[in-house]
Amino acid sequence: MNAMDGWGLAGFVAACVAVASSGAIFKPGDWYEGLAKPWWRPPNWLFPPAWTLLYCLIAASGWLVWRKAGFAGAALPLAVYGVQLLLNAMWSGVFFGLRRMDLAFVNVVALWLSIVALIVLFAPIDSLAAWLLVPYLAWVSFAALLNFTVWRMNPDAARS
Repeated sequence: MNAMDGWGLAGFVAACVAVASSGAIFKPGDWYEGLAKPWWRPPNWLFPPAWTLLYCLIAASGWLVWRKAGFAGAALPLAVYGVQLLLNAMWSGVFFGLRRMDLAFVNVVALWLSIVALIVLFAPIDSLAAWLLVPYLAWVSFAALLNFTVWRMNPDAARS
């Protein structure tokens, strides 16, 4: 790995750290703790390590595609990469900040679709990069189900 590759990796890691900061800014808090939740919801302590691992995989995935094709050679895939990062960053603010479980569900569905598109776009460039996104897709699938379930279990809390 040369210096340029190292700076590129640092850029992808920094982008993921910036996205992750939305979860540090918009925390669950008392409002979330007061909501009815399904029995199968993971404990709160599981979310930070799970997301840390996922952000590492997301950063590595983007970096692998950038390293192989560059920004010019992978303009569309890397644009979709940016879109999924933006959608990812928005979710905590919509769900915990605005307390709009309905809009957060729309957001997480859009995020899920962007991840699927990203896997499809990354696969021809670097198959490992595409595979690194599969755990992310699985977790976001679970998160979408959890978001939907909590929203349906708390219809009066969706906008309060």
